[in-house]
Amino acid sequence: MSDRIITVNDTTLRDGEQSAGVAFTVDEKLAIARALEAAGVPEMEIGIPIMGGAERETIQAIAGLHLRARLMVWGRMTQDDIDASIACPADIVNLSIPISDIQIRHKLNQSRGWVLKRIDRCVRTALDAGCEVAVGAEDASRAEPDFLIKAAVAAQAAGARRFRFADTLGVLTPPETARRIRLLRTAVDLEIEMHAHDDFGLATANTLAAVLAGATHISTTVNGLGERAGNAPLEEAVMALRHLYNIETGVDSRHFPSLSKLVARASGRAVAFNKSIVGEAVFTHEAGIHVDGLCKNPINYQGFDPIEV
Repeated sequence: MSDRIITVNDTTLRDGEQSAGVAFTVDEKLAIARALEAAGVPEMEIGIPIMGGAERETIQAIAGLHLRARLMVWGRMTQDDIDASIACPADIVNLSIPISDIQIRHKLNQSRGWVLKRIDRCVRTALDAGCEVAVGAEDASRAEPDFLIKAAVAAQAAGARRFRFADTLGVLTPPETARRIRLLRTAVDLEIEMHAHDDFGLATANTLAAVLAGATHISTTVNGLGERAGNAPLEEAVMALRHLYNIETGVDSRHFPSLSKLVARASGRAVAFNKSIVGEAVFTHEAGIHVDGLCKNPINYQGFDPIEV
């Protein structure tokens, strides 16, 4: 077993809820937070304070559970978002800003220089208010590598503790993910979080590649819930790290079935019967050759013991 421990930052309550048509009730959010805590998830991203009073009240309610998990809130690099975030009882504030030329130009109508100055100013402002800060690099996968490094260096110089690499459109491949994370790892001494989207079905693979290249944290959601095609599924990332690379996260996989059912019910998004790890049929067999081999020894056709989940 590797001595590396990878920290899971589950964002079901933030990015997961951004799935089109999904809106958790306060009670559902509290239940999901408790379930994630029971499974040993060490970090949770729980909301977006700038969304308003109801969102902030829910964040307060989750904080009122006094969980062992560290709580993160999400905001943009604007003064209003920072003010809203620092008013919430969170352990860490993620301040997000686009760093691809595409989004800098067509979303912000700004320049690279403006982005670097904004990172410096906003991180320092949040730190002065007593926050721990993660810099969320939106669309990092489409950023020029040299500017990606400059943004990370600026984040470190300003005092951020973490740099979140977001494959916002899910366009990376595992080799390119690894190359970019290695660039970051050699350039800065920050926590590096991989935030992968699943538009091409590669969120889990890219998350694994990031870990092998030096990422310290991973973003996940239960059942892979999230914008468009979703995020890296918690259950896939944890089990793949354990069984394919002998890397532990400290998350108790025995909670995955109940977590999956809870989130499926709250989100109204059913889990496919053959969904890896938590699908109802993933430990069933039909072919006679498979059943014969299974009866002789389960390891013939099981990659891991189903009792783990």
